[in-house]
Amino acid sequence: MSTWIVIGVLCAGTVGLKAIGPATLGGRTPPDQAISVIALVAPAILTSLVLYETLSDSHSGLTIDARVVGLGVGGAAALARLPMIAIVALAAGGTALA
Repeated sequence: MSTWIVIGVLCAGTVGLKAIGPATLGGRTPPDQAISVIALVAPAILTSLVLYETLSDSHSGLTIDARVVGLGVGGAAALARLPMIAIVALAAGGTALA
């Protein structure tokens, strides 16, 4: 039962946070510097979540295993600007081979 309470509180908090932006800005547009910073928040959070899930284990702090190889191969494929399906396939292949 407490899980549903936490989910409800998080949902209410999310709605509240999303309502703050339009309420404080009114009809104005934010400055260009603010928009450029806001655009970088989602990729930074996603990157940190991927790194955390890749390098952490439920029993110990830092874990280096096959997932790190897959992340490295996927990162190299992304830097080479390959299509997304190729990045995923190469990362999965690298993890499987490791």
